[in-house]
Amino acid sequence: MLKSITRLSAAGVLVLAGLSVAAAQQDAPAAPESPEAKPEESALPHFPLEEPEEMEWSFAGPFGKFDQQQLQRGFQVYREVCSACHSMKRVPFRALGWEGGPHFSEEEVEALAAEYQIQDGPDDTGEMFERPGRPSDYFPSPFPNDEAARYANGGAVPPDMSVLAKARGVERGFPQFLIDIFTTYQEGGPDYIHALLTGYEDEAPEGVTVLPGQYYNPHYMYAAALAMPPPLFDDLIEYAQNQDDDPNNDVPQTVDQYSRDVAAFLMWAAEPHMEARKSMGFTVIAFLLVFLGLVYYVKRKVWSNVEH
Repeated sequence: MLKSITRLSAAGVLVLAGLSVAAAQQDAPAAPESPEAKPEESALPHFPLEEPEEMEWSFAGPFGKFDQQQLQRGFQVYREVCSACHSMKRVPFRALGWEGGPHFSEEEVEALAAEYQIQDGPDDTGEMFERPGRPSDYFPSPFPNDEAARYANGGAVPPDMSVLAKARGVERGFPQFLIDIFTTYQEGGPDYIHALLTGYEDEAPEGVTVLPGQYYNPHYMYAAALAMPPPLFDDLIEYAQNQDDDPNNDVPQTVDQYSRDVAAFLMWAAEPHMEARKSMGFTVIAFLLVFLGLVYYVKRKVWSNVEH
């Protein structure tokens, strides 16, 4: 009993003290407002400054599939541009020949793998050595370690691109994320990659500070600027697809097309068995629907002669 009275007394003292402080603050004269102080300027910005546009992809939806030619073009963009800084160490060369992907022939996969030098060893003398790549090898990193990558890129380590299309993606708030569940929207990563690669601007708006060695991009999800310069330009890459004898097969060699193709390729790299997953999902749903019908029929048959 004595403990309860003591606690109530202490609570009453705290309440009275709080009321006294509130009254003192209410009676005190208000500080003059500074004409330069604005609440919206003091608030932290929300990145990205601009949301990525929702693009149309051949692999979108429950029945979507990868475009084989687009994946081959995207691999060409990665090999000729992105691989100079970004690794893809979780993707083996042999995956380029899998069905549902770029689907290169065995000879093409072996030739592509042999273009890379892979560190192997140790040999009989205990030394490491380099050899041409094999289909069973994984894409090597362009740098020997993170310190070398950081030194060559102004202190920033380029992220590995193996699962970049699944790891990146702007969060869509309520109620959009609920709608995405029913529309099976899973292309936030490719949408973000395309927006980032096409979203560089020459000048930052007023109030946005861009440090030397950085580049303004309102689609970057961590800040208003990033250390990576614009990697793509029109006519930078001559697509192998455009060199055949069929002009109807040609595609534009623009930043927008390059970005679409490499974003699709990175989506495949992050989930190379996506088509098999969707096919299995459809099969499972069809089986469950048939099973539900059989269960309902059996229930009706078993209980048909039982009075309710």
